[in-house]
Amino acid sequence: GLPRSAVPLIKRHPQVIIGQPCFRRPLSESTNAATTRTLTSMAEKTQDPESYTTKDGVKVIERFFSVPLDYGNPTGEKIRVFARHLIPKSKAKTVEEEEGLPYLIYLQGGPGFEVDLQGNSGFAGETLWIDQRGTGLSTCISPEILPSHLTTDQAKADYLKHFRADSIVKDCEEIRKVLLGDKPDPEDRKWTVLGQSFGGFCAITYLSFFPSALKEVFLTGGLAPLEKGPDRVYASLIPIIRKRNEIYYKKYPQDIKRIRDLLAYFEANEVLLPNGGQLTVSRWLQLGVTLGQTGGIDRMHQMVFRATSDLESFGKFSFKTLQKIESMYPFDGNPLYAILHEPCYCQGQAPKWSAARTVAQNPQFSWAHVKTLAETEPVYFYGEMVFPDAFDDYVNLRALKGAAEILANDSSWAPLYDMEQLRKNEVPVTAATYFDDLYVEFGLSQETASTIKNTEQFITNQLYHDGLRMEAKDVIQRLFSLSKKAKDASYD
Repeated sequence: GLPRSAVPLIKRHPQVIIGQPCFRRPLSESTNAATTRTLTSMAEKTQDPESYTTKDGVKVIERFFSVPLDYGNPTGEKIRVFARHLIPKSKAKTVEEEEGLPYLIYLQGGPGFEVDLQGNSGFAGETLWIDQRGTGLSTCISPEILPSHLTTDQAKADYLKHFRADSIVKDCEEIRKVLLGDKPDPEDRKWTVLGQSFGGFCAITYLSFFPSALKEVFLTGGLAPLEKGPDRVYASLIPIIRKRNEIYYKKYPQDIKRIRDLLAYFEANEVLLPNGGQLTVSRWLQLGVTLGQTGGIDRMHQMVFRATSDLESFGKFSFKTLQKIESMYPFDGNPLYAILHEPCYCQGQAPKWSAARTVAQNPQFSWAHVKTLAETEPVYFYGEMVFPDAFDDYVNLRALKGAAEILANDSSWAPLYDMEQLRKNEVPVTAATYFDDLYVEFGLSQETASTIKNTEQFITNQLYHDGLRMEAKDVIQRLFSLSKKAKDASYD
């Protein structure tokens, strides 16, 4: 169904200084000298780094850093941030050679996902992989391990507000000072950032408030919509989600009835998943998030085929089928992904369950509507969206339901982007942009590219949002090549 022709390349379009959040001052506003000295030493290492070498010949250095939960209160509660530095032994055989290598810091997608240990392939070498606050080996978010003093929904909501891109970027700045702050040459105190998806959103926040810390920025599927809230984001994604559903049903027309039968079964029966969560109509339709990934249409069909086979053979679902369904969406293991998915767009606006409001205006995504139509009519899967009923259906979200509701109606979100700074940006930015991206709409990404000065793009319709994972070497080589051409052209 998808055209295979490539979309051509198109046009080119420090120190931590933090203000008090209660006044909503920009991150770049000055503070007094004493506060600056305090902030400079905030990211103290909580233990000596550990080091080992993998079978791929990569030296791994693992560190924990202690940083403030709230940068507006730098002497208050602390959390940990974990970073794993990978250095190919072929690039540096001595400590002195290691120290001479530049830093490339990787910011993961999400919000709310960690980074596993990478092998020596693609772009893993010479990279600092950070588990963003709230994820992985950093102080992570999960109901059973939240600080004991968070006894109310409001207290939990106030705590969770500190896990967005603005705080993640400040963590990066503190880590940069520890690792590079003593370099005699100011240029050597800078590093390069590679941001995938939400990690790209973080990178643009970084460009907005701490551009002097950056040598260069690479983005993959991460040209963030520079909106005040998520409403326009979801409205722009509906046509793409609809198109992916149409392609899916065109390839697997027999799944129209299969899915209708499955939804009727979920509606009439309580289906519990292995961990105690509930498989509802809404939770099933959320599996459509996979349609935006390479091979996602085929994986969806296999899941539909398997679930239908179970009902035909046994009249219920097998443990293995339920286990596979449970694993297809990450809310239980990465609750921050659900909690901050809409707030990660917000600047002075409340999200107010934007996805739910948007989908309600499109009846083909509603089983209540489609079930009244002929059996030849398909119900459409959702895309990457979070709905309030997720905090009932997913077992590990239930304890956070009240906090999520508070955050959904909170309009006091601080600025994430400095538009004036982005328009005059001097840091080279090179982005891989996917024409058929189900998660970051192409038109909005082009608006962002035209806003951020000094941006170059590699645009293709042959890769999806997971292009960096599926074709790491190709994507990175194209980005590095395009970046080099842009630099060479500047001297012509």
